[in-house]
Amino acid sequence: MREITYLEAVREAMSQEMRKNEDVYILGEDIGVYGGAFGVTRGMIEEFGPERVRNTPISEAAIAGAAVGSALTGMRPILELQFSDFITIAMDQLVNQAAKLRYMFGGKGKVPMVVRTPAGSGTGAAAQHSQSLEAWMAHIPGLKVVQPSTAYDAKGLLKAAIDDDNPVIFYEHKLLYKTKSHVPEEQYSIPLGKADIKRKGKDVTIVATAIMVHKALEAAKELEKEGIDVEIVDPRTLVPLDEETIVESVKKTGRVVVVHEAVKRGGYGGEIASVIAESEAFDYLDAPIKRLGGLPVPIPYNPNLEKAAVPQVPDIIKAVKETVQFK
Repeated sequence: MREITYLEAVREAMSQEMRKNEDVYILGEDIGVYGGAFGVTRGMIEEFGPERVRNTPISEAAIAGAAVGSALTGMRPILELQFSDFITIAMDQLVNQAAKLRYMFGGKGKVPMVVRTPAGSGTGAAAQHSQSLEAWMAHIPGLKVVQPSTAYDAKGLLKAAIDDDNPVIFYEHKLLYKTKSHVPEEQYSIPLGKADIKRKGKDVTIVATAIMVHKALEAAKELEKEGIDVEIVDPRTLVPLDEETIVESVKKTGRVVVVHEAVKRGGYGGEIASVIAESEAFDYLDAPIKRLGGLPVPIPYNPNLEKAAVPQVPDIIKAVKETVQFK
């Protein structure tokens, strides 16, 4: 099977959906000839034209408002925000309009739109362009939240998101764009709300999201040398959350470390920890639930400080050892 990058997988998913359904279109800043801030839409305007690859003014509120309006009237917009931090400017349209309208209209109105946006640190983009705000979005009833960690997942989940009749926030970690995995050329879809076990193990479960899945896999290789067998669960979607897969993994291993890049305080790891604590898995725990997350600081520009602000492989190794050695 061929290998393509995460970036190419996202582009392929959009292109296939646009060829299949004329109601699907893209809008955002510099997504046309320029190809988007990270080049994801490069070449798409040549195939689909400016009517379906729409450059917009620099106003996230206006872009989101246009997407909500067109979704309500039968289109299926894919809105690109250049950086996930800028979702803050579109919050009224997303939180008070997109998330609420289907409920308020008794299901008669649908809002089938996808908000694609690059998230996370690691590129030296500093405090206003490096945040991970997924827990904020997951808190809002009516919004679905997706965080693919591989190219294969990105293509399948994006196609499911485009087909969904509800607004979906689709986070693409910047450092994952160049990563590769096996991705079929044909169309396929991964259901929202289905986790994936990225590595099977018996001693401890790591529940990790986005870039942290890859860091957890690196940590697992090192821990294996010391006889610690790690299982890694990637939720893939935060809303809806596949609680069953997480709970069954923790029941098997009896120990769990939850890791995400976002600030630990108020981060989604707290929700996952609560799901475990309130489930039958609690009775199987041999150690307290361990959470790893970013420090409560704005992401620094300095590359060394930037790394120090979010969990790294040694931090995951340390957390797993503490959990396994707990008496």
